[in-house]
Amino acid sequence: MRGMGWRTPALLGVGLMLGGSQNPLQPEPPPAFTDAERIAVLSFWSAPGRIEYRLPPQAETSGPWRVNLTVEGSRWLLAYNRLIAPGKLPPSQDPKAQTDRQAVWEAWVQSKVDHDRHLAAQDAERNNLAETGRTFGLVPPAAPPAPGPQPQELLDQLGPAPRLAEAVRPVQATVRFDDGTVLTYTNHTPMRARYAYYRFPQGVMSAGTSVRTLPRQDLETLFRKAGLQPKVQRVMQAVSLLEGGFDSVNTYDTGFVSVGFIQFACLSSGAGSLGAMLLRHKTENPADFQRDFRAFGIDVLPDGRLAVVRPSDGAERRGADAAQAIIDHPGLIAVFQRAGQRSEAYRMAQIRTAMAMFYPEDDVVEVPVGDRTERVRVGDIVRTEAGLATLMDRKVNTGKLDPLPQVLAQIVQDYGLRSLQEAADLEREIVARMRYRKDYLAIADLGQPDPPARHRKVRGNQAPPSRHQSPRQPNRRR
Repeated sequence: MRGMGWRTPALLGVGLMLGGSQNPLQPEPPPAFTDAERIAVLSFWSAPGRIEYRLPPQAETSGPWRVNLTVEGSRWLLAYNRLIAPGKLPPSQDPKAQTDRQAVWEAWVQSKVDHDRHLAAQDAERNNLAETGRTFGLVPPAAPPAPGPQPQELLDQLGPAPRLAEAVRPVQATVRFDDGTVLTYTNHTPMRARYAYYRFPQGVMSAGTSVRTLPRQDLETLFRKAGLQPKVQRVMQAVSLLEGGFDSVNTYDTGFVSVGFIQFACLSSGAGSLGAMLLRHKTENPADFQRDFRAFGIDVLPDGRLAVVRPSDGAERRGADAAQAIIDHPGLIAVFQRAGQRSEAYRMAQIRTAMAMFYPEDDVVEVPVGDRTERVRVGDIVRTEAGLATLMDRKVNTGKLDPLPQVLAQIVQDYGLRSLQEAADLEREIVARMRYRKDYLAIADLGQPDPPARHRKVRGNQAPPSRHQSPRQPNRRR
């Protein structure tokens, strides 16, 4: 059973230390913060009323204790998912059994999930009764059957499955800044029963303000200032609906610290796309970066690693340790959300970094065509907004465009194409095969590929019409 998971920071007048380890091959950069700056950061975070901890409002009606997925269970589920489906599944999906043997495994896993959640509900209600003198109807009247012994093959390959659910007691943190910004977070973020990427019970999330709800004129002005064309804006805006707003934050999953409208993540290294985005913000707008981040104890090193003044003791932590410091302290992640709400420069840094790292139009892929290998610019094959959004969705979530080269190779073979350039006429089928988290071929606001006009499969069978094809004139906006 898990309790609060947060500790109120204390101001220490002595013992300020520089964190991080020396790389023998490349000397560590000098400290990002002076002693005076670290003392100022400690003083800020230890001010009375800066952060207040209490039970969330829903505890009154739902109880202070509830059921959630365990971190150990989530790790085991990820290993199980990879055993069933070696390619990365969208985070919202569970694997499907492909064989009778896997169907037996799947039935056992689901039975264990149901059983463990029932046991956790009983624990939560016992704790609720002890703390409040009442229960809250968390335990279903009928107990699910016990799952029985773990299938031997799963035991051999994955080890014993841990408990997949537990009773937790969420705590709400309210963070107050001197400019009047007030932000609230609750730890033990509710997880779906089989989510495979949950890693930090003390982590939090806020979806922020969706890009969709921002005034259209303000958004167009922002993208124009960032130097992007309307087509790119529409693609990025479509993908961001699966990620968040400029002020979105998340510290509970395998991204470690993830922020912004494309969820820039530092990952386990404490650098990643988040470090790249912050480095751009710092380089292009040093005064804004000082006001938005350094003043609160967050910086980025020249190599893209995060650097943080840890509010508990004033130590400067770097890379993975800096990421952990942000996960552990709700005030530090609030700094990112405040910047997303108030800083135009920070928003433009997000847009420009997303363009540089994730927009796929200028990427190049290599594909076998007959007895040779051709290199092609992605934008010469996938030209429409719906197609580019589909590819960007994969690149943002998986870090690469796979399986695009394999899909193109199969298209070449299926249709007997003489060159990759001919595949551009089959963009609709390519995009349908590349679909990941969302079907962008069904989004009317995006420019769509034309139906195939002239290609037929080699075996003489006509290429099947896309289920998205409409009798209306296709939207030809590119």
